[in-house]
Amino acid sequence: MLPRISVNELNEKLKSDEEFILLDVRELDELNFAKIQDRRLEVAPLSRLAAEGLSALPEAARQGNLALYVLCHHGSRSAQTVGWLISQGFKNVFDVGGGIDAYAVQADSSVGRY
Repeated sequence: MLPRISVNELNEKLKSDEEFILLDVRELDELNFAKIQDRRLEVAPLSRLAAEGLSALPEAARQGNLALYVLCHHGSRSAQTVGWLISQGFKNVFDVGGGIDAYAVQADSSVGRY
């Protein structure tokens, strides 16, 4: 089973001063419909990760010093990404269960839905 946090746990982390990376692996056009506004948000679409590998990750994520919470629309792409990152040696990486859609429903409707 993959390491996972709930959208409510993510919401609490977003309210904190904790340093981490929220990695959104959705495609760029999806960000127009729903997006979490936070300074810790980084975007690396799964298609880019598939094409470029680890070099597509933001520098801070490649360093591996911060927790990495991976988000997509419903949770499939983020789970795939977390499994791949673990296979690449990442240790502190977590899938955001239910994705941004669940986040919008359960934690913050202002992010939007599609």
